[in-house]
Amino acid sequence: MSCAPAAVRIIGGQWKRTQLAVVDAPGLRPTPDRVRETVFNWLAHFTPDFSAVSGLDLFAGTGALGFELASRGAASVTLVERNPVLEAQLRRTKQKLVADSVTIVRGEALAFARNAREQSFDVVFLDPPFDSDLLEPAVRAAARLVSAEGSIYAESGAPLDEEAAAACGLRIVRAGRAGQVHFHLLQRA
Repeated sequence: MSCAPAAVRIIGGQWKRTQLAVVDAPGLRPTPDRVRETVFNWLAHFTPDFSAVSGLDLFAGTGALGFELASRGAASVTLVERNPVLEAQLRRTKQKLVADSVTIVRGEALAFARNAREQSFDVVFLDPPFDSDLLEPAVRAAARLVSAEGSIYAESGAPLDEEAAAACGLRIVRAGRAGQVHFHLLQRA
């Protein structure tokens, strides 16, 4: 039985208040609206203008994080999703929004990260399936992909270990918790 909502909404930018359908899928747990609002406030503090930003949502799911970034004017956003049902929903959303700045890739997140160009993204979102052990390898991969002044958002069921982040050359610059969700903003140390 899933506890996921039937829809989440984009909270800012050109598509503000647009509902995004949430497909029932194992491990899918969309980032709550209030957490996304906090995260985007954090991001705006470090990057007030998103117009030149290149974003990556490695475990796209509903695409809420990536579409939110695109809604706020990012130059480009890549959504990576391996589940074909979720990928099809992402494509429907992209078409509905006429989101030309969004690219959808069907594939495994860590494989995509291994093949992506180093320091090629300004914002990297990491929200792997809640019950997986993918967060640590995803943080390592994101450390290679994020630009020198960029930010990594990581969400999980437990707080990130500061020493593990430091081992990847990252530091936690903001952290919060909402219920069972721990969320972090990381940058290069």
